[in-house]
Amino acid sequence: MNGWKNHKGIAVPVLRANIDTDQILPKQFMKLVDKKGFGKHLFHDWRYMDTEETVLNPDFPLNFERYKGASILISGKNFGSGSSREHAPWALSDFGFKVVIAPSFADIFSINCAKNGIALVALQEDQILEIANWVEKNPGCELEIDLERLVCSANQKEYSFVLDPSQVDRIKHGWDEIDSTFHASESILRFEMEYNKRFPFLKSPSMTNF
Repeated sequence: MNGWKNHKGIAVPVLRANIDTDQILPKQFMKLVDKKGFGKHLFHDWRYMDTEETVLNPDFPLNFERYKGASILISGKNFGSGSSREHAPWALSDFGFKVVIAPSFADIFSINCAKNGIALVALQEDQILEIANWVEKNPGCELEIDLERLVCSANQKEYSFVLDPSQVDRIKHGWDEIDSTFHASESILRFEMEYNKRFPFLKSPSMTNF
């Protein structure tokens, strides 16, 4: 996964509250073991008029020509609620989204998004409406997300947000859980050495000697 520190892109408003993971990616599409290929099914029930996904819903924002190539999603409170499955962030990422802006997010969904390079930007509802209105009135306009400064820029204004440092690191470096563990390998080895010195009677015969 490629990391990023600063992202500029087109934003698409889907201003609905309580969008859960089953709406983001319905359960019938959770058949792949690879992370690729889920983007086609993102928001299936809203994007398509048929189960075969051949007829686009002309009233759904992701299908509007002016939002083509959008990489930033603007939505309502409690985004990502429901099941904790990681397939929902996979679908968002595979579609091309790098940022979701909403008033609040489900906890486990937040963790899963960071592991997949998606930054969740929590802003006040009035700020989100202000940004969404500007986006709707200015087709092709871009928002900018700066993970160094934790700032969202839109319409020559800056909106500060808070994001857990561990999630920022994952997104900036493109780390998944395995990458994060390898990054901390020296600290882990130091801990094991100290632990074995303090409690040698707990050391397993099969453990590596440091």
